[in-house]
Amino acid sequence: MLDRTAPAASPYALALRDLLADAPEPISAFDMGDLRVERICGQDSLWAIVRREGKGGLAIRCAYLAGPFECHVARHGAGERLRVRTTSAMGEHVVALTMADNEPRLLRISVWLTPSRSLLIPFLPRDLYPLDDRDDPTGAAGHVEAAQRGLNSGALLFRFAKPAFGTVLYFQNLTALNDYYLATKTKPDGAVGGEWPELGYLPPTPPQSATPPVEPLEAGRQVALSDALIVMRDLGEGSEEQGARDFVQMLGVVYGAIERPEPEFRDWVERSERTLHDLATAPEATVREYGRRYAHPYTASEYPDSMVQMSLLTAMHDWGRWRGEPHPLEAEFRGGISKFYDPKLGTLRRYLPNVGRDKNKYAVDSWYLYHPLLNLAKLACDGDRRARTLFLKAIEFGIRAAHHFDYRWPIQYDVRDFSIITATANDDRGQTDVGGLYAYVMLEAHTLTNDARFLREARAAIDAAKGMRFNLNSHANLPAWGAAACMRLWRVTTQDAYREQSYVYLASFFHNCEIWESRIAAARHYKNFLGATCLMDAPYMAIYECFDSFAAFERYLADSGPELDPAIRMLVSEYCKYALDRAWYYYPDALPKDVLAEKQRNGHIARNLSFPLEDLYADGQPAGQVGQEIYGAGAAMVFATRSFHDIEDVPFRLFCNQFVRATERPGPNSIRIHLDGGETCRALLSVIRLKRRQLVEPIATTIDGDVLRARHKTDDRIDFDVPAYGRIVLSWDEAAD
Repeated sequence: MLDRTAPAASPYALALRDLLADAPEPISAFDMGDLRVERICGQDSLWAIVRREGKGGLAIRCAYLAGPFECHVARHGAGERLRVRTTSAMGEHVVALTMADNEPRLLRISVWLTPSRSLLIPFLPRDLYPLDDRDDPTGAAGHVEAAQRGLNSGALLFRFAKPAFGTVLYFQNLTALNDYYLATKTKPDGAVGGEWPELGYLPPTPPQSATPPVEPLEAGRQVALSDALIVMRDLGEGSEEQGARDFVQMLGVVYGAIERPEPEFRDWVERSERTLHDLATAPEATVREYGRRYAHPYTASEYPDSMVQMSLLTAMHDWGRWRGEPHPLEAEFRGGISKFYDPKLGTLRRYLPNVGRDKNKYAVDSWYLYHPLLNLAKLACDGDRRARTLFLKAIEFGIRAAHHFDYRWPIQYDVRDFSIITATANDDRGQTDVGGLYAYVMLEAHTLTNDARFLREARAAIDAAKGMRFNLNSHANLPAWGAAACMRLWRVTTQDAYREQSYVYLASFFHNCEIWESRIAAARHYKNFLGATCLMDAPYMAIYECFDSFAAFERYLADSGPELDPAIRMLVSEYCKYALDRAWYYYPDALPKDVLAEKQRNGHIARNLSFPLEDLYADGQPAGQVGQEIYGAGAAMVFATRSFHDIEDVPFRLFCNQFVRATERPGPNSIRIHLDGGETCRALLSVIRLKRRQLVEPIATTIDGDVLRARHKTDDRIDFDVPAYGRIVLSWDEAAD
């Protein structure tokens, strides 16, 4: 029947509607709480239908067979509710449905194919359709809150409007699909998403043309085609805060179910020492201007920059406090800061007064105005009186800028008159997350002065960002500082709304993360699991955003309390855990030479220098295309000072890839360590030999007295696998001391 008024629909959606209208007999079924799951055979696809009585459901395409097929229920494996084998012209598909007893609203559908012959894959359709209460995919109404961006996690969050089925997170475990991408020479760029009602995973296939690539799946070799995890929950009230909490909580459920790589120990102390040596001695690292030492942003490239100088200075300052004495470079870098201050404008400028004519010395990116102030405030809070004076002189200009733009900053503007140079990015938005960074700077000012005006400014900036939902992310580190600002505001004001608003910033952050491990091309030589791409639309992870987010999350967790949502505590802690491992591969000496880019946009790559590359790619593009960051050289010191611990009268150094919240000395030959990571996660706790000392081998126990065996031992280090949450006791023989 001709219907000119109906909205457009794909032939796949219409075929599904017709299939379900005939009420086919399921080949198997089981219950998930109030959900009913049925397995149904169509003409060319095997389906799982999930329904809530009277409230609609989901149709999940488990396998697309492209023609007739035979289907048999097989013996299911451990944890599986159902396993099915199908045979068709393509070969044999195996489909497993898994549901954990402790997560009754999590359904996992894993699919493998063993081709019967060398098999070309020109196209595979999407796999997920919302259904109304009559099993019609064209009758369900709703909207997509978030879909995969680039090569980030294969995550899709959507909400039903009618019927009231609920909120759904679909997550495609891309790690499991590496063999498919390698065989077909494809990558899962924006593969999870779709247009309502045709959603889910669109497997990448070779581009089709008159002469398409010929990259077949190998005959007789099993390959994973899909590993979908689907979390379903009842509808909330639909607020921004509720949507963010739903996303992060459901992402936490998925995270607990997927296989994760094992992080390794990295010696960030030794890396810091090498970095400081290279900063002090390498001619490519620094330049002298006005009789002072300044850092190049990249190797022997670009002009001195206030953000670069302040970032390195603060990292050196942290290093000096950790070591118990300042490094000589700290004073040298500190001496040049005041030259960035413009007394006429009353602000820190990005460049020195003698910057070359090839730069617009009056242009500033919005976040670049505030990030140097963030680090200047840190020095001031640590007792640096000159930093305090300069910070309080410069902060008024930052407030005027915030007022001028009504707390909604453009990308770039002229510091002389606030005229906009670049208003928006590709998504027609300005720097939506600058308000979070600004709020944290204002809170630091409030800490320094106890002036309530700064507290009002922080609140105004956070309030102005409401309604952005998943779009609070122009640079990955900024929503991390926004979350930290919200948590600090909650701590200061005791208003729960600010803690809830921190979840909105975190939802944007984790939406932009790669929660998968790639083996595509050069990516097999490094790690990308839980890395955040540096911009909302960037194709790469960047070291600066990596370690600056790590520093912000340390503050976030320190200001939190038992009221923090457990899923959020887990994901934030896990990001920091994996950063300590993943970030090692930004250093060019940690990578094979042949995976490095031959040309750089800025400077050059010097593998002998302990400075990180800016860029690593999940799709295995050559690393370091942007350049080798001297401005990211503070990473090693930030990681070292937060994860390595020298404790008085303890005969070894401690390393932990979870934040150590407290230590106690119950006796002269024991130490109690308090960790507050994810309750179901693990941590690496290492004892490290001190210089000119023999390593003492301690006994590690939980607070309940369970002995933890060492998983790795050398003469210099002993590693323990411990719970990421709770208290661990290390005790050692008195004679060994």
